[in-house]
Formats: sequence, C-alpha cells, structure tokens
Amino acid sequence: MAKIDSIIAIDIGACSLKVASLTYPQSGGMILENFSFMEFGGDLKEDEYRIAFREALRSCMAGGSFNARDVYLSFSGQSAFVRFVKLPPLGDEEGRVKQVVEYEAKQNVPYPIEEVIWDYQLIGGAEGETEIETMFVVVKNEIIDDFTSAIESIGKETMLIDVAPTAAYNAARANGIGEDDCAMILNIGGRCSSLVFIDSGRFFVRTIPIAGFTVTQQISKEFGIPFQDAEELKKKHGFVALGGAYEEPDSEVAATVSKIVRNVMTRLHGEINRSINVYRSQQKGSKPAKLYLAGGSSVMAFTPRFFSEKLKIPVEYFNFFQVVSLSPNIDKEALAEVAHMFSEVIGLGLRHATVCPIEITLIPKSLKSVHELRKKIPYFYASAATLLLCLGIFWWSVSRNEARKRGMVEMANNILNHTNQMLNEVTYALGELSEEDKKYADARGILTKREVWFKLLNEVQNMLPFNMWLVEFTPSSEGGERVEEAPAKTSGFGFGMMFRDHTTTAKPKTSDIQFIKIKGHTLVLDDKQLMENIFKENVVKSPFFSDDPKDVSTDFKPGRGKNNITEFTMTLKLKEPIKQ
Repeated sequence: MAKIDSIIAIDIGACSLKVASLTYPQSGGMILENFSFMEFGGDLKEDEYRIAFREALRSCMAGGSFNARDVYLSFSGQSAFVRFVKLPPLGDEEGRVKQVVEYEAKQNVPYPIEEVIWDYQLIGGAEGETEIETMFVVVKNEIIDDFTSAIESIGKETMLIDVAPTAAYNAARANGIGEDDCAMILNIGGRCSSLVFIDSGRFFVRTIPIAGFTVTQQISKEFGIPFQDAEELKKKHGFVALGGAYEEPDSEVAATVSKIVRNVMTRLHGEINRSINVYRSQQKGSKPAKLYLAGGSSVMAFTPRFFSEKLKIPVEYFNFFQVVSLSPNIDKEALAEVAHMFSEVIGLGLRHATVCPIEITLIPKSLKSVHELRKKIPYFYASAATLLLCLGIFWWSVSRNEARKRGMVEMANNILNHTNQMLNEVTYALGELSEEDKKYADARGILTKREVWFKLLNEVQNMLPFNMWLVEFTPSSEGGERVEEAPAKTSGFGFGMMFRDHTTTAKPKTSDIQFIKIKGHTLVLDDKQLMENIFKENVVKSPFFSDDPKDVSTDFKPGRGKNNITEFTMTLKLKEPIKQ
C-alpha cells in the first residue's frame, strides 16, 4: 500500500491557534481530514504568551488525529516586518539580483541582520514599469525559535514557515480572487488586522494595529472591568452599530458595546482608506472593486454592511474552501463556526500541493540543514543497502574462491601424495639400482684389473725391439725393491715368459703398485746403447708409463755360459698407480 502524503498546517494567531490535518491523494486535490481550534490569548505578557501557546498546541494535538510528522507553519503579520522596495532594472543575472536585494535588506530591516531571519520575493509591477517590486519579510530569530521548539516538543518537524498575509494571498489566488479586478482581503484578528491587495497577480499588504483586542480594551476602559470580562461582554453583545437613525437595542450595555465597536471599526476604515491611497499612489495599483472579510473579529454582526457603506464596494466573507475537499469524518457544523479563521491554514496546505505565487520561507539555517539531511536519508539507506549488497557479493565471491582454493588444495594434496608415493618408489628403485651399480662397478673393476696386466704386458712387448724378449714381468710399489727368486708361475705364453707375483718372501706391501720390473734377453749386439735408447723412446711415448726418460732404469748383463745371449732388467714407472 502506498504511503499517504499528508501534512499538518498550523496558523498561530495573537489569541488563537488553528490546526488542520491535510492529505493529498495521488489522483490530485487536497482533503481536510481533521481540524482543531483553540483560543489562548488575551492580555498576556510575552512569557505568559509562550506558555499559553505551548499548552494550546498540546491540547489541539491531543484532541484530534494529527499523525503526520511534517508541519507547515504561519504566524500573525504583527510578529513580522513586511516591507516593499522598488529596485532598478537588473536584467536576468540572478547573482546580481540577489546581491542588490541583500544590500537593500540590510538597509531596510530595522534590526541587526544577524538577529533576524528574512526572505524576499520579486513581485510583478504595473504595466510599463521598469523597476522591480521586491517584498521583504523579516522576523526575529527568537520568535522563530519559540515556535519551532514548541513544534519539536510534540514530536513534529517544521518544514515550512510563512506569514499569515502571504498564506491568505495564496489561498485567494487559488480560489480565483483578484484575477479580473483588484480585490482586498481584510483579516480582522486579535491584535492586528491584515489588509491584502490582490490585483491581477500583483500583491501588497499592510498590517494595521486595530483589531478585536482594541475593541476589548475600549470596553474594559468604558465599563471599568477586567480584560477577560470585557472579552466576554464583547462576544455576548458585540455588533457594529448602524449609522444614522435606527432603533437602539433594549440593553443599554449592548448599545454601549455596539457604539464602541463602531468607533473602532471607523478607525479601522480610516486606516483602510489610507492603505488604498498608498497602494494606488506608490504602487500604481488599481482601485479595489471588492472586499473579502476573514478573521475571528470579522464575524461581529453588521460588519460587512458597515464596510460596504463606508467603502462603497461589495463586501462578503472569504470562502476559501472551494479548493479543499472535506473528509466524511469532518464535523461540518463545528467547522462552520470557525471556518472564517482558516484561510491561512488552507494557504499553507496549498504550498505543499502546488507552486504558489508567493513562496516566502523563513526556515532557519539549522532547520534547513536538518531538512537537507533528511532528504539525503533515502540515499543513505540506498548507499547502505548497496554497501551491504557489495559486501554480500564480496563475501559470496570470497566464499566461492575459498571453496575453489580448498578444492585446488585438496587436489594438490592428492597429487602431492601420489607424487610422494611415486618418489618413494623411485627412491627405492634408485637405491636398488645404486646397489646393482655398485656390484656392477665391483665386477667391472675386477675385470678391469684383470685386463690391465694384459694391456701392460702387450704394451711392453710392443715397445721392445724385435731382437729382445721378456722372461719375467713383476709389479712393484717401489722402484729400488729387490725381488728374490720365487717359484715361477708359468704363463700361457708360448715363449716361456714367467709372470712373477709381486708377493715375495719379504713382508707383503700394502701400498699401490707404481713400477713394473721386467727381465729379458737379447742377442749380443755391438751397440747396446742404441738398443736402450730405442726402448726408452718407446716408453715415454706410451700412455701407460711416465714420459720422463729418467723414470726408466736399465741394466744389461752378459749371458750365462758361452753363448751369444745377453740378459737385461728394466724398471718402468706407471703414470697412474694401480691399487692393490
């Protein structure tokens, strides 16, 4: 269900309080849902007035269904300073207009500018005029603070502050008054009367300090009675005495009161005439063609007749309810008794419904800041909702990423476990391979050791000249070691060479083999040195033996017996020792 748009309109008079609850259907229009009226004034001092106003406000709110929070407020023109000033043509530059208006306001406001709240509006002038008609409305800060704090004390919020004359003007324009000719609205209130001119879109107002309070004071003075008793006497016997010859009432009190009322009304008529002259001469306005009455003191008998005779124009009461619909729950009889005092309330309601001709706003800066903040509250909520949505999306994204990461971690752990298992298998296989390689290396070493002796033996055989042959081949760890005769091991060579083990009758050596000792025979040659040199040259060229000729030692001995055979021994140093 859509929220109902509604406000509370409050008009604060000098002696009474008018409250209305207004709603605005989506189809358009304005409906008066409830109303309340209470008199609280009198001959009160300022502090007493404030207390009485607050009590009346609470009583009005308690007596009806006023559920709306926003309050549109207006107060008597007596509490405000209204001034009309003509400005020179300023063009369409809004900044320049505002600057000049602020300067004129400071010049025309009778109070220090920091002690007041003020607003202005440009008003259309007469045809052919180039000057700009400007209206200033000024009110003291303390008055506004008193009203707004009272509104806040009942849990409401002041959204707009207007003055009674401009609110009445807006209500009159909405009801079509003053469209074709100049009309006046005379609101006779408690302490002052407001005279509003409506002239084809033009606006002028004058506040006159003559009203119902003046009548009561004169009655009190005439009869020598207290103010409250005089007020009751006015309500009971008050009417405007007819001029000329007429039959006076039977009651002497009523006759006296009626004459007092006529005297006050005559004074008021004089002020109205002066206001008309000012309006026509200074404002270049038209002659008023009709007068509308409003206000609590306007209902005294014969008041319309009195002003019609004096002003020579038609006079009737202001019916402003043409633009308002009444709720079925409204007490129409009770409303009819106070309807003449609700023109300002209807004007306030129109400010919420549509754009009005006069839109004065006397809201303090502090309240404006609150209103601006209040307007931003939906955006704050939207921002908060957006933030929560972003946080939700972020949380969902983080949760999803976390779940994805957990899945990836689990998958990685599975792969890691499988890899570790395979690594263990590979490590175990490498261990077995290493063991087998070691066995293979040992076996290959054994084979290599077996081959090395054959290679060395073949190398030595190849290095010997053709007329030399070997009979012994002995490994040794020392070059000078003497090897005793040991039983010879017969090799498989056909020429009967013996391969002697390096193991001797002496204590076995444990160091590496660095030398090879050979023994052999050669034919008797005349050039023994040549044979030795050839052999040494072959040795230093060999990849197995040292390339230093000094590492080769030779010894040639004559052969045994009478034959042509010579015996020789040689010691050769290996390049790389052979481990035992």
